[in-house]
Amino acid sequence: MSDSQAMMSSQTAVSKTGAGRFQMKLRTREAVAAYLFLTPFFIFFLVFVVRSVATAVNLSFYDWQILRPSRPYIGLGNYQELFNDYVWWIALQNTIVFAVLTVLGTTILALASALAVTQPIRGQSFFRVLLYMPTLLSVGVVGLTWVWLLSTQFGVINYFLSFIGIRPVNWLGDESLVIPALSLTTIWWGFGFPMLIFIAGLQGIPEQLYEAAKIDGANGRQLFWYITLPLLRPTILFVTVTGVIAHFQVFGQPFIMTTGGPGRASYTVIYYLYEMAWRAFRMGYGSAVAVTLAVIMALFTVVQFRLIGRRVEY
Repeated sequence: MSDSQAMMSSQTAVSKTGAGRFQMKLRTREAVAAYLFLTPFFIFFLVFVVRSVATAVNLSFYDWQILRPSRPYIGLGNYQELFNDYVWWIALQNTIVFAVLTVLGTTILALASALAVTQPIRGQSFFRVLLYMPTLLSVGVVGLTWVWLLSTQFGVINYFLSFIGIRPVNWLGDESLVIPALSLTTIWWGFGFPMLIFIAGLQGIPEQLYEAAKIDGANGRQLFWYITLPLLRPTILFVTVTGVIAHFQVFGQPFIMTTGGPGRASYTVIYYLYEMAWRAFRMGYGSAVAVTLAVIMALFTVVQFRLIGRRVEY
């Protein structure tokens, strides 16, 4: 090797080393900038989420009542009382039934609506906005509106049912119908956001797959079952998991529409927590209810990931 070639190779090595150092510095700066931007969220998360969860878990081991200054430590006493309280089991059963009905109904309606509004039709944007609009309403407006719609005396739903010979149905006063009625209300109110998620999922499916299947002679039903539905599994998993978490915490609908009745037929876990913590002032017991509900929601989430997530291909 000549001196000129050796010099050129050494210069190349130096330039590569300099370029590597520059890229390392650039990556370090980008990482520092990213963490600086994330710092406010981390602080918020630690102060208002992690600290709150830790406080709730700690309080669940104490017999703390707001009107009593002392706070005796009772260990698992609140949990033992909770599992022996038949009202808790009624509330849990009602909550599970409500969550299952609402998640299934919301997922099916949201997917059907997304399929409809992604078709090449006139007024596509108008129909998307129209279907999404109920999501913008508050729980108070939705609850009072559906109390009127489901009324046995002047309700619009019973009025239309009378045309096909069905007598007025006491939707909110019948123990066997109140949970489905609350679920129907929630489905109408909340399917708009999952619809948007499904629209995004449908738009992410390559059109070439449909074209190839059509060339092979596939019809619309086969396109849905063998292309659309399998490729929407990640979206379905997201919608169902977030739906279960949200609907296990239902409170506003039974509080406004039924006040937990008739009897305790629409008594939910959060309504039970509200009664214990803010009416009976038993904050320690209420914390035990909250912690137990969080564990149950985590178990349902794990089951969903096992049933749906195992078939999801990322």
